[in-house]
Amino acid sequence: MAIELKLSRSNRVYCLGESVDGKIITILASPVSYQKIIISLTGTVNLQVKGGVTGVIESLYGVVKPICIVKKSMELATSAGKLGPGRTEINFSFSLSSEEKSGYDMFYETFHGGNISIQYLISADVTRGYLHKALSATLELIVEHDKASLIQVPISPELTSFFITQDTQKHQLLPELSSGRFQVTGNISTHCSLSEPLSGELIVEASAVPIRSIDILLLRVESILTGERIISDTSVVQITQARIVPLIHNYHH
Repeated sequence: MAIELKLSRSNRVYCLGESVDGKIITILASPVSYQKIIISLTGTVNLQVKGGVTGVIESLYGVVKPICIVKKSMELATSAGKLGPGRTEINFSFSLSSEEKSGYDMFYETFHGGNISIQYLISADVTRGYLHKALSATLELIVEHDKASLIQVPISPELTSFFITQDTQKHQLLPELSSGRFQVTGNISTHCSLSEPLSGELIVEASAVPIRSIDILLLRVESILTGERIISDTSVVQITQARIVPLIHNYHH
């Protein structure tokens, strides 16, 4: 016996207010009796531990319980029946909205971070009574905000300046750097679209030792509210190694 969930969109990406259409597909060697056929949508916010060194947020794992933000279900078959042998397709359709006042009606965009995840799962359950195991299948649904409905706020062209010297570093430095001169300046745009390159300028003005490479790190900061405290943790999303150009180096990331 096999059961599968298939959505009309192969990328499984939907916006709030759109219709989610799909099929429950069963492949059976012989007829199977059922009591109910139910399609469900559940959205949760979770802490997740991926092994390795335990961070600040990971230390709360087991203390902070998963938060349910969406919970919907629909019965496709309300009375007992029978699924025939071979392949059977059962269509379903529901609106991705928060019209039901069930106490769970908050939609946020799907997010899979290093410590926190917001996930939406569609489940199909063919219940068969107490003596028989239910046929079940689960598929993740990706929720995104409708970009067309968002207020288009012009991105500020202003750049944020930064400087790095031996005195701004908290970690231990080579004696040559501690006693010698080291200075890096530059600027970067901190307001940008995720679909556009992150750009800026970096200038190595002085260095007591030769520089072999420059790594640019993109970090993700995740925060949770526990009691009256906000706890944050940082993880690396991407590392780009910049090519060294004499005097001035312009980079696009």
